[in-house]
Amino acid sequence: MPLKDVRTMLITGAAGGIGRATVQVFANAGWWVIGVDRAEFDFIGQLEPFPAHGLFIKADISEPDQLQSIYEKVYDFSPSLDAIVNNAAVQISKPLIETTVEEWDAVMASNLRSVFLGAKLAYPLLKNSGNGAIVNVSSVHAVATSMNISAYAASKGGLLALTRAMAIEFATDNIRVNAVLPGAVDTPMLRAGLERGHLGGITVHDRLENLARKTVNGRVGTPEEIAHTIYFLADNNQSSFITGQALIVDGGATARLSTE
Repeated sequence: MPLKDVRTMLITGAAGGIGRATVQVFANAGWWVIGVDRAEFDFIGQLEPFPAHGLFIKADISEPDQLQSIYEKVYDFSPSLDAIVNNAAVQISKPLIETTVEEWDAVMASNLRSVFLGAKLAYPLLKNSGNGAIVNVSSVHAVATSMNISAYAASKGGLLALTRAMAIEFATDNIRVNAVLPGAVDTPMLRAGLERGHLGGITVHDRLENLARKTVNGRVGTPEEIAHTIYFLADNNQSSFITGQALIVDGGATARLSTE
């Protein structure tokens, strides 16, 4: 169990690109980390193992029963949570007219319903901290999207509306709620999405280069850059007067006119 003066956070999708980076940023800052993912948090190559003083829970947040079980373990681990990062997501890359009801529901269950149910379960723990924070990892697809990704875009747009609603409802208990909207970040999900064929190029490297040229910065982002943004919004010492907001982190991609 964490020491009384140590802050504790929970992150879903902990084994993915942004998730792994976020785990390390919080752990390096002295937080106790609870990670959740349906995949194992394997030690691969130069990647860091899960923090020794933390707790990793292998579970699928799209299943309500498993989400309930997650929070039973969390309650045993800590009497409060200082931050929750809703990072886990799935993406279906196919035309809307070819997307099945089952695929649509699977995206919504993972990307949107899990945040709603998780907030209900986590609320007492966040309230106990006195200065709790929720950071929802949305996407630029919530505000400017592309072809063959409609279910994902809809789920991320819904997450923005939920962020605002939660911020209003939870403010009386000093719980802040904000969203991060990553743009093109070099993660396994991004690389898988490059197969949609919307960027041109034969190889993954070619497609990444084409994508990079669409940003003002001229490059794709790194998971660590998103992780530091998440930390900023979760840390009450840095962002205590920010709630109900959506912070776009996309290298300026959405700042440029599409007609240029």
